[in-house]
Amino acid sequence: MLSFRTEIENPVVQKDIIELDKKIQLYQNGKIDEDGFRSLRLARGIYGQRQEGVQMIRIKLPFGRLTSEQLHRIADVSDEYSKGRLHITTRQDIQIHYVSLDRTPELWAELEKSDITLREACGNAVRNVTASETAGIDPEEPFDVSPYADAVFKFFLRNPICQELGRKFKISFSSSEKDTALSFIHDLGFIAKVKHENNKEIRGFKVMIAGGLGAQPRQADILYDFLETDKIIPFIESTLRIFDRHGERNRRAKARLKHLVLKIGLEKFIALVEDEKLAISNNSVRIDTHEFDIEKKDAKITAPEVQLESEIEFENWKKSNVIAQKQEGYFAIGIKVRLGDFYTDNARKLADLIRDYAQDELRLTISQDILIRGVQDSFLPFFYVKLKELGFTDLGYGSIMDVTSCPGTDTCNLGIASSTGLARELEKTLSEEFPMYVDRKDISIKISGCMNACGQHSIAQIGFYGMSMKKGNLVIPAFQVLLGGGNQGDGQGRFADKIIKIPSKKAPDALRRLIYDFEDHKSEGQSFNAYYLEQGKSYFYSLLKPVSEINEDDKDLFIDWGHNEAYIKAIGVGECAGVVIDLVSTLLFESEEKLENASLGIDQERWADSIYHSYAAIVNTAKAVLIGENIKTNTQSGIIKDFDQYFVESGLIQMDGTLSDLAYQIKSNKPEPSFAQSYLKGAKRFYEMIDNLRTNALNDES
Repeated sequence: MLSFRTEIENPVVQKDIIELDKKIQLYQNGKIDEDGFRSLRLARGIYGQRQEGVQMIRIKLPFGRLTSEQLHRIADVSDEYSKGRLHITTRQDIQIHYVSLDRTPELWAELEKSDITLREACGNAVRNVTASETAGIDPEEPFDVSPYADAVFKFFLRNPICQELGRKFKISFSSSEKDTALSFIHDLGFIAKVKHENNKEIRGFKVMIAGGLGAQPRQADILYDFLETDKIIPFIESTLRIFDRHGERNRRAKARLKHLVLKIGLEKFIALVEDEKLAISNNSVRIDTHEFDIEKKDAKITAPEVQLESEIEFENWKKSNVIAQKQEGYFAIGIKVRLGDFYTDNARKLADLIRDYAQDELRLTISQDILIRGVQDSFLPFFYVKLKELGFTDLGYGSIMDVTSCPGTDTCNLGIASSTGLARELEKTLSEEFPMYVDRKDISIKISGCMNACGQHSIAQIGFYGMSMKKGNLVIPAFQVLLGGGNQGDGQGRFADKIIKIPSKKAPDALRRLIYDFEDHKSEGQSFNAYYLEQGKSYFYSLLKPVSEINEDDKDLFIDWGHNEAYIKAIGVGECAGVVIDLVSTLLFESEEKLENASLGIDQERWADSIYHSYAAIVNTAKAVLIGENIKTNTQSGIIKDFDQYFVESGLIQMDGTLSDLAYQIKSNKPEPSFAQSYLKGAKRFYEMIDNLRTNALNDES
């Protein structure tokens, strides 16, 4: 069925979909290679899954806004082309899985009938523009940022300056200084501000630049304290032009905007952006807010009568999940969506509710939840009863009970451990053992299946990312525990510290230890992060160290959550994260971690531990160099020997003595403070030398 050839009214959209259909046929006939086809399909929201022969489809929903009609359309498409499950992402998109590649053009055409696009939902383009889910109803907002997010989305969709960027580009709009859209982790983040001149209110934004998560998170810089609203689109255009021209393309792990700004410096980058303004067509673009300024009409005047089974449960729900809007007498209702997954039968009933009894709008949140807007006070009992029938009244919206998780090993090629399985277990632990935490909103738990941070683990008070551990010849699913992250407001944030690796099956025990310790020792009114910073990283390493220990007789440790068979580490090539795994970079990154562990060992006076971490860093760094030259590495002794033979003895690398001299000090010295400290210094010098040599070599290649 190729109805999209005649049924799409917009010729630009029609051309897009027909082109996709043609390229699919060319690819399947062997006339386009995999790499060439991949970039095209990613830019059309089509993403390879862990499972062969099927695709994940990412539906781009600017600032998470959905109407009843659009939600019905997405539900229909999911039932027809997928399996009826809808997954909310941390960028306010919806994903559907297990779609046949052949049917993606039809699917896209169906969505476009309700003005829904797949275009640039993945790939090296401007991704979905996110915004505070409370934008337009927030009592603390200077103004509604929704029309500005919408205008940016529309301006850069299909814009030629950002179709083949070196890497993805992420933009957010926060409605107030609370910065609930997390500007500090975005390539460009905008925070609503106003100023007054000559008795006139002027709207603008604080602008943050070059933030990001991933394996190496970076706090965004403040670029402007105030940029007037008509300047934001010209500014974004200039920035994208510079990024497109000067951004890295060969080394994808170094290709985000944050790396370009680090490389050339913020001042030079700003100068390039300013110079670029000469090349753009308009240095002022006024954004029309009329559509969003119109007062929304209620669907019904009188609320249907309902019988509440429990007044207490209703009041608890209101306290936990209902938010007062700035519009007097109106409320927003938060729906905690476990793992961000809901299903088409309930989606349709929810769509009917917002159409018939609210203001026909909901927003998806960056915490993978749903926010219904424009509910009259008198309608809250009715909504409670109806949402309870759908299973949508679980308490804890936006609290520690509301765990964020990426799909992980369920569908993602890069997943190492089951993030969704762990999320279920942690929510179960919290609800059964810590019910008093149901409204604890100063602590968040976020989980990623690997270090790429799709689950935003780096900005959680308690974070986890998937990895593996070894015990003899066996491999164990594991997670790195991180603590102390969070949003501090107005463009500032704190990235969580890596504490310790633990087996996946012991993560609930780790959570128990953290909460019990916090409850036993915190000061009156003290937040979790304040307590963490007071106690320090070493304290929490010691607290969780027993949980990291592996007993080979405990066979359950070798089976991941949601599985019945022994764990097998299987990692493919990532697409949506823009990562083609660079093994050398990965090894050097691991060396950095080992050096950090060595430093921590010294801080805690664990001299033997520190010395071995230093040794491991030395070997790992040497292995990276050998891998980079396609020299096989089998054993640690072989790595040390081959490094000396190929690089030191040949004179390619100049160092004091040989690698053997450095590494094998571990065999001839006692684990004493003086040696641990000097050995760590030697390991750091070696790593820095190799890292500098690699950086220079890559720069020469480019």
